[in-house]
Amino acid sequence: MTLKTCACNLVQRYSVVMNKYILPVSVFGTVFGVAVLLKEHMTGGRCTSKATLSGKTVVITGANTGIGKETARDLAKRGGRIIMGCRDMEKCETAAKEIRGNTLNPHVYACQLDLASMKSIREFAEKIKQKEQRVDVLINNAGVMRCPEGKTEDGFDMQFGVNHLGHFLLTNLLLDKLKESAPSRVINLASLAHIVGKMDFEDLHWEKKKFDTKQAYCQSKLANVLFTRELAKRLQGESTGCCLCTGVTVNAVHPGVVATELGRHTNLHQSQFSTTVLSPFFTLLVKSPELGAQPSIHLAVSEEVEGVTGAYYDVMTEKEPWPQALDEDVALRLWEVSSRLVGLEEEGQLKPPTEVQSRAAQPALTQPSGQSADVGAEGL
Repeated sequence: MTLKTCACNLVQRYSVVMNKYILPVSVFGTVFGVAVLLKEHMTGGRCTSKATLSGKTVVITGANTGIGKETARDLAKRGGRIIMGCRDMEKCETAAKEIRGNTLNPHVYACQLDLASMKSIREFAEKIKQKEQRVDVLINNAGVMRCPEGKTEDGFDMQFGVNHLGHFLLTNLLLDKLKESAPSRVINLASLAHIVGKMDFEDLHWEKKKFDTKQAYCQSKLANVLFTRELAKRLQGESTGCCLCTGVTVNAVHPGVVATELGRHTNLHQSQFSTTVLSPFFTLLVKSPELGAQPSIHLAVSEEVEGVTGAYYDVMTEKEPWPQALDEDVALRLWEVSSRLVGLEEEGQLKPPTEVQSRAAQPALTQPSGQSADVGAEGL
């Protein structure tokens, strides 16, 4: 056998190996890469802002897991002073320690905050006001979703109490600090579920009608959007009608469908059909907590949204919310009811501007009950 023949044989064998192993691996790698890019595109992509937060303080509720934790991690990398408000202090301390280690930012702190307790919220807010020189960003991230029927410490429906009333009180208690730190931003984590929500002012806490956990969640998410819009109006109305007069902007965001502990009560993937047939589609459409945090991060730091207020974002895109979230009379009524429930009205902390007072003098419209459609995908 000649040297030339041996060389030819080696080349042929190398080609066989290439075709049998290397080529399939290459194809797999290409498909995987395309799938990752497709998922990022379909789930909204990432925040592209390179803004830093040196010298700025960020308060994030529910920051020990999921979206809140990843938001805290990213903003800590940007140099911010991060206050993590959580109910479970053991988990919060663990998460804060992990983030400090990952980011080499020593200014990440765990603080006790139970949004199901007005007392805990007031204590948390008082600590912030006394110990922190400023609050530049408030991210109302914490929430519960489709949990079993239950009441908060103060007797409110658990989902309405935690998702709306808790953050309503916290935001109002920190407003003066936010104004002092202006320009500052408030971000409310809402949901696409607001599209089937309706405000039942006659029975907000499900004491007269049969409890429906899905509708209770949707009502609380509608309340988030209504609160956002009403607060923006009040901040604008304090002077010339421009958000820059107070320097505080407030926006709501639907982060997308994210794989977090929030959906633990939805019973998703507990059937053989959903596990085997639907799982691949959910894998493509459902985001990781890191991707789920991108909309919050975008609203917290992006130069693109500077001065934008009262808006609703579907992931990274500003969109008009559902019609019931645009009803100014319902938003005003919700504000007034919420103020009474959390005790702000009695304390005289809320002094509505002239525009809001004139709207309050008009008779409120009654929201039609109507039939509500079902949400097509759970976990929203």
